[in-house]
Amino acid sequence: MQLNFDLDFPPVKLANESGLLAIGGDVSPGNLLLAYSQGIFPWYSDDEPVMWWSPNPRMIMKPADFKASKSLKKLVREGKYSFRIDTAFAEVMHQCAHSPRSGQIGTWITPDLTAGFIALHESGFAHSFEVFVDNKLVGGLYGLAIGKVFFGESMFYQLANASKLAFYHFIEFLKQNDFKLIDAQQETTHLKSLGAYTVTREDFIDLLNIYVSEPSLCGNWGTKVFRKIILSF
Repeated sequence: MQLNFDLDFPPVKLANESGLLAIGGDVSPGNLLLAYSQGIFPWYSDDEPVMWWSPNPRMIMKPADFKASKSLKKLVREGKYSFRIDTAFAEVMHQCAHSPRSGQIGTWITPDLTAGFIALHESGFAHSFEVFVDNKLVGGLYGLAIGKVFFGESMFYQLANASKLAFYHFIEFLKQNDFKLIDAQQETTHLKSLGAYTVTREDFIDLLNIYVSEPSLCGNWGTKVFRKIILSF
């Protein structure tokens, strides 16, 4: 896939108090890769221009710090579900966009953002982790991988604990493949309970600069056939 890096982002230290850095441009695959590699992500509604953010502080997690509860480990052992990777990326995005969320009206997962991420999935950079029961998709999460960093975007569930099961296997995959950092963007109580914590934007960017320069594990992660790509921005 030919990637075009059309945007030139200002330094993230110029973001305002809320984390808003820039407005405009588009969410083409190249621009998305460029933005995330610099600690910037899009967050906007369908009736708004694209808004690019780099909040301070930033919530992160290291895969080794994941805290699986006893109840979650029990659910994993019971195995009353099947787990898959990269078999239903577009459907996971659709479910994340349309699942009701407390205190939220509408969605930031707009049609153009969906198209950008699907293109990145098809080129091997964006991935989904999926839980099925009786061959029905009931939970999952998706995000973007650059170097040894996974940028988590969203998760959903239709059955209780389905997203937690997806997250458990997601962490196991990252551990097995030597990923160093998960970007969780903004602080939530739920992610904090799983082992995530906040760092300053400056510290996050320092970590990012180290780990995104590693070769990216590119391809369909469900096939176990990957290629390693070093990106230059």
